[in-house]
Amino acid sequence: MPTAAKLFAALFFAIVGFVTAQLYHPGLPEGTPLGLLRETCAGIGVVCGWRISGALAGRGTAEAIATGVRTTVTMAVVALFVFASWKMLKQSTRLRYDGPMEAVLAVFQEFLDYGRLMLVPEVIGALAIGGLIGGLLTEAVGRRWQ
Repeated sequence: MPTAAKLFAALFFAIVGFVTAQLYHPGLPEGTPLGLLRETCAGIGVVCGWRISGALAGRGTAEAIATGVRTTVTMAVVALFVFASWKMLKQSTRLRYDGPMEAVLAVFQEFLDYGRLMLVPEVIGALAIGGLIGGLLTEAVGRRWQ
């Protein structure tokens, strides 16, 4: 059921996803195309904000902070998995793998490679601060328009 908290969380975490993707892009290898990185991360933010932070609004301040951080961590894991899977699919159409098991294992290797690139202070800070502020504001919106 749509609520003001869910709508706010979806919009706020879309912004967090977009900004985080913008901060993540300079750390990618030279010549890596931007493609739909920002838009995809914003879309993941919408879904995670609506389903996690917005759905759990109204449980108190401490729970709101934890929920906001949980939302951003979930966003990061889902984004890493989506982009690792996409890269594996692109590579598999070029017949870079000997079999399906090698392709599945490549997803996890790409996940780790992309994850290492995410371990910079700007990206971690954006996710942490965005989760903290997003959780608190979602809680406030949930209380205000309950």
